[in-house]
Amino acid sequence: MEFHTVNKIQKQALKRSASDFTRLGFALFFMIGVLTYSFLSNGGVSNNLFLAVAALIGAYMAMNIGANDVANNVGPAVGSKALTLTTAIIIAATFEAAGALIAGGEVVKTIKNGIIDISAFQGDTNQFIWAMMAALLAAALWLNFATMMRAPVSTTHSIVGAVMGAGIAAAGFNIVDWGTMGSIAASWVISPVLGGIIAALFLFAIKKSIVFKEDKVQAAKTYVPIFVAIMSLAFVTYLILKGIKRIWPNILEFLNTLPMISLEVTKKPTFAVALTAGFIVAIFVYILVKKRINSSTTVLENTKDSVNTLFTIPLIFSAALLSFAHGANDVANAIGPLAAINDAVVNGGVTSDASIPLWVMGVGALGISLGLALYGPKLIKTVGSEITDLDQIRAFSIAMAASLTVILASQLGLPVSSTHIAIGGVFGVGFLREWLHIKDEKNRTIEEDILTIEDERLNKDAYEYELKELLDKSEKLQNDYVRIAELYKLIENEKKIIKSTKKSIKKAKKIQYVRRDAVKKIVAAWLITVPAAAILAGLLFFTIKGIMI
Repeated sequence: MEFHTVNKIQKQALKRSASDFTRLGFALFFMIGVLTYSFLSNGGVSNNLFLAVAALIGAYMAMNIGANDVANNVGPAVGSKALTLTTAIIIAATFEAAGALIAGGEVVKTIKNGIIDISAFQGDTNQFIWAMMAALLAAALWLNFATMMRAPVSTTHSIVGAVMGAGIAAAGFNIVDWGTMGSIAASWVISPVLGGIIAALFLFAIKKSIVFKEDKVQAAKTYVPIFVAIMSLAFVTYLILKGIKRIWPNILEFLNTLPMISLEVTKKPTFAVALTAGFIVAIFVYILVKKRINSSTTVLENTKDSVNTLFTIPLIFSAALLSFAHGANDVANAIGPLAAINDAVVNGGVTSDASIPLWVMGVGALGISLGLALYGPKLIKTVGSEITDLDQIRAFSIAMAASLTVILASQLGLPVSSTHIAIGGVFGVGFLREWLHIKDEKNRTIEEDILTIEDERLNKDAYEYELKELLDKSEKLQNDYVRIAELYKLIENEKKIIKSTKKSIKKAKKIQYVRRDAVKKIVAAWLITVPAAAILAGLLFFTIKGIMI
C-alpha cells in the first residue's frame, strides 16, 4: 500500500516537472528568439549587443506582465464560472495582443510619468542605458517573484519604482520627482478603496433590486437590461478614453469619409465625446438585452442561480474589453524602457520621448500573451477564487468597478492603479457579503435568543420558588439539604446562560467571507512593490556599471 502511494506521488511529481520544463522551454525559446532577432536586425549599430540584451529583458518583462497583471481582467470571470480557464486565457491573450499592437504604439515617454529628470544624466548615453536596463530587469524580477508568491501587484508601480531606484543610483536623489511619487503612494489607498466601494455598491444594488425580491424573474426582466446598459456605457467610455487614444485621429478621418459626416480631427478623444458614444451604445444594448430576456426562448427560474446566468455574456465581453485596454496601456511598462534604450543606441543620445518600432511593439504584445498562457493560471485562480467566492453577479460588479473607477479617477485627477482597483473590487464584494451575513445573523439571533432568555428566566423563577419553600421549611430532611445545594447550582447556571445569551444578542457570530491571509499577503506586496523594485534596480545598476567599467 505504501509503495503504491509513493509510486503515485512520484508519477505526479514527474508529470508536474515535465509541465514546468515545457513552460520554461517555450519562455526561453521566445526570449532567445527576441535576442537573436534584435542582434541580427541591428548589426550595423554600435552597442547593438546592449540593445539585444535589453530586448531579451523586455521580452522577460512582457511575459511577467502577462503572468501577473492580466489575471485581474479575467480572474473574476473564471472564478464565477462564466468562463473556463482555457477560454479565458485564449480571449485575454488575443485581446491583450490586439490592444498592444493596434492601440498601444503611441509615443511613449521613456521615463514613465515623469518619475526622474533625464537632464541629470547630462547626456551620458551609457549611464542612461545602464539605468534603463537595470530598471527593466528589476521590475521583471520583482513581478516574477510576486507571481510565484501568488500576489497580484501593479506592473506600473513595479516599473516606476525600478526607474526611480536606477535613477537614484545613477544621479542621486535629486533626480526623482517626489511629487509624482507622492501621487503614486496615494494610489495605494485610493485605488482599492474606490474599487471596493463601487463594486460593493453595484452588488448591493443588484441584490436589492433582483436577488432579494420574491419574484426574481420579473425583477430580472426589469433591471438586468439597465445594469448591462450601464456596463456598456462605462466600458465604451473607458475604452475610448484609455484604449484607443493612439488611433483616435485615424478613426475620425475614416468617419469623415462617410456621407454627411464632418468631424473635427483631434489628437485624442474628450470625455464628452467618449460619454456620448457610450450613451448611444448603451441604448442599443438595453433594447437588445430587453428583447432577449423577454423572448420566449429565454427560460428563467425564480432562483438566484437562474438570474446569475443572465450576466455570463456581459462578463465575457468585459474580460475581452478589459484585456484590450490593458494591452493598449500597460504594454508601455514592458517596452517603454526598451524603446528608450533602442532610441539611445540607434540615435546615440538621451531624449524624453521615443517612438516605438514595430518589432519592439511585437515583443511587448507577444510577450504579454505568452506569459499569460504559460504562467497566468496561478494568479487567475488567486484573483478568481482564493480571496472570496465569486458568482456571475459578484464578478459583474467587480468588472463595473474596474471601468467606472478609472473613468471617475481620471476626471477627478486622482492617481489609480488598475490592478489595485480590480483586487479592491474583489475585497469589496467579499466584505459586503460579510456585512450582509452579519446583519441577517443578528436579526435571526436576536429572535432566537429572546425566546431562550424567556425560557431560562422561567426556569430560574421556578428554581428560586422551590428554594424559598425548602429554606422556609422548619424541619429539613437530608434530601432537602441535597436539593437546596442542587437548586443553588441550577440557579447559578441559569444566570450564566442568560448572561451569555444577552452577549450573543449584542454581537452575532461573524463568518469571514474574505480570506484574511490572502488580503494581508496582497496588501503587503502592494506596499513594498515600489521600494523593493527601487532597491533591486539600484543594485543592478551598480552591478552593470561595475561589469562595464
